[in-house]
Amino acid sequence: QVHLAESGGGLVQPGGSLTLSCAASGSFFRINDMRWYRQAPGKQRELVASISTDGITDYGDSVKGRFTISRDNVKNTAYLQMNSLKPEDTAVYSCCFDITRWSGSRVDSWGQGTQVTVTV
Repeated sequence: QVHLAESGGGLVQPGGSLTLSCAASGSFFRINDMRWYRQAPGKQRELVASISTDGITDYGDSVKGRFTISRDNVKNTAYLQMNSLKPEDTAVYSCCFDITRWSGSRVDSWGQGTQVTVTV
């Protein structure tokens, strides 16, 4: 069983910054890709950023140059540093880890989501 715990969401003014964290706990063989998604009201969920086991990152077009994803493999934690936030970044942000179980099977494990609101 894997549990992802997110933290760091909140209310921020446009131009501000927030850092989200997502820590995995439980018993598993390995964490593969770590990803952050977001979903705004009335919109489809979108992939914000991803990071591979060897640190290769990828970003959605709307956040390139403003957001930075990173990972700490010792702490089993992913981070999302969000700078120059805009009102359109307002959404529920969720982390998702590609987990390899001890059995060898793989599963996507999701966090509960954390609200980010960018407003004056």
